Amino acid sequence: MITGLTVSALRGHRPALAGTAVAALFAATVVGASTTVLTATSGDGLPAGVRAEVTESGVRDMAAVLLVGSVYMSIFVLASTMGTAVAQQHREFALVRAIGARPRQIRRAVVLQALAVTLPAALAGCGLGAVLGRLWFQGMRDHGLIPAEMAFRYHWAALPVCLAVAVVTSTLAAALGSLRFSLLRPARAAAEAAAGRPGLGWFRSALGLLTVLGGVAVSVLLARQPADKASQGAFLVLLLFCAGVGLLGPRLVAPAARLVSAPARRLGGSARLAALNVRSQPRRFAAALTPLTLVVAFGLTKIAMRTTAAHHTGSAGAPGEVWLDYAGTGLYAGFAAIAAANTLAMISFDRRREIALLRVVGTLRRQALTMAAWEACVVSLTALVLGAAVALATLAPMLHTAFGSPWPYLPLPFTSAVAGATLLLTLLATGLPVRTALRGRAITALKAA
Repeated sequence: MITGLTVSALRGHRPALAGTAVAALFAATVVGASTTVLTATSGDGLPAGVRAEVTESGVRDMAAVLLVGSVYMSIFVLASTMGTAVAQQHREFALVRAIGARPRQIRRAVVLQALAVTLPAALAGCGLGAVLGRLWFQGMRDHGLIPAEMAFRYHWAALPVCLAVAVVTSTLAAALGSLRFSLLRPARAAAEAAAGRPGLGWFRSALGLLTVLGGVAVSVLLARQPADKASQGAFLVLLLFCAGVGLLGPRLVAPAARLVSAPARRLGGSARLAALNVRSQPRRFAAALTPLTLVVAFGLTKIAMRTTAAHHTGSAGAPGEVWLDYAGTGLYAGFAAIAAANTLAMISFDRRREIALLRVVGTLRRQALTMAAWEACVVSLTALVLGAAVALATLAPMLHTAFGSPWPYLPLPFTSAVAGATLLLTLLATGLPVRTALRGRAITALKAA
């Protein structure tokens, strides 16, 4: 039965598991590139003078920070993506539980799914990471961050790191994501699969609250530290707040939907239905909120550090370091953006049955697309607000100690571009799968779902 459940899921939930494979591929690529850069700048086998020059430049310290950031972001994204893929199989789990499947059989089947999907993706991503790491290394050399005579060398350590992050994280997320549901009685499992899990759970709520409070406490402590120490600890604040958003996501999405419910009544039936959908299914939309918030928060934090410094001092910093900072930011933001689009597409493809039911009762294609667009607006606007709040809390202590003011300076064109790109990404990642689901006859789609 274990093999049958695994094969059935791989066939019946192709969009969700393909989304997990995409997340693992890009996670392994980013982690592989960061590991490759770190090992390539080790200076082993180089003359003492060259090795001392590399040490004094601080390139290895920056590479280590980039690696830590890529590992954290990958774990964050993979856990969220795999959790979404597992949640979309709850109806099947409830059915096989009703016919006698044991909880451990379901958990083993889910773990096998994760291995089957993420292992080849991680291996491919490791290879892509080596190519990307070489290009990154070349850029560092071109910008004078490392000596010109220093040659690129690939180290095998990138492979186990990629496999550990992509495969182990996805497997653990699959096992933990299926643990509680597999232990439910069949009748309750069927009811929860149909209506969704009520509430957030006390453990997750408490952990999320503690994480946010930890971020606040660290931010307050850093505000009293010298500028260099505050800058070093700012990344920890960003990690804590983003983790808090991920844990408390369902509790954050529902209030945002309630805020737009009143004006939505004046914007037609599609807007009202979108607000009701987000309010009634906060877990589903929170899965997309987390990577979007990560994109906004990380991008605003890293860019604002440079633009604020340039605003106050006339210089954003050493050109080489600025390039490395922007290159790392682009890599992380691109990865998080792909993860966000991937999660939104997974969620939208999983709604084929819901969309088919709307069409059966008379909803027009145009109305369904408009509803999806309003849902995307609610999610993207919530992500923009949360991401801006996280970025401000991260920047405030560092900017206060460095310039005497906690407020960052961000040019209007940049903030407009961030807002527009976030909205466009959400609209496309939501609208295209919904448009695909609207093709063909509604009855046929309902039977297939």
